[in-house]
Amino acid sequence: MSDLEIRPATEADIPAVVAMLADDPLGAQRESPDDLTPYTAAFARVAADPNQHLVVAVRNDQVIGTLHLTIIPGLSRRGAIRSLIEAVRIHADARGQGLGSTLIEWAVEESRRQGSRLVQLTSDATRTDAHRFYERLGFTASHVGLKKAL
Repeated sequence: MSDLEIRPATEADIPAVVAMLADDPLGAQRESPDDLTPYTAAFARVAADPNQHLVVAVRNDQVIGTLHLTIIPGLSRRGAIRSLIEAVRIHADARGQGLGSTLIEWAVEESRRQGSRLVQLTSDATRTDAHRFYERLGFTASHVGLKKAL
């Protein structure tokens, strides 16, 4: 992976990131690559917050992966900082090459660097392959996640 660069996403990366978010059955239902306006506004909010780390993986000037890492200060666990990994996506042409593992390893190391004591993530209940992937990387299914649409 020596030819891979993991760097902060820029506004110019938005189309590639949104395309990856939309490139699966779940994402196709909730993302809209044809209208980037809401994504541009969201990117501005993310970029302005020092606890948000939206990154892209780039090879040969092509964005081929992304994830969003959030650093969460809190009182629980004796005031521990925790990290949340979200929106992990790999371009269809780059899957199966270890890039997902590399991105997650980057997020874990960045979490340590930021002082986090715990890294957590959520994955849709239907993504059984993703669950096996995360478990191979040392994550445990220790909690039940719940959501409420607003």
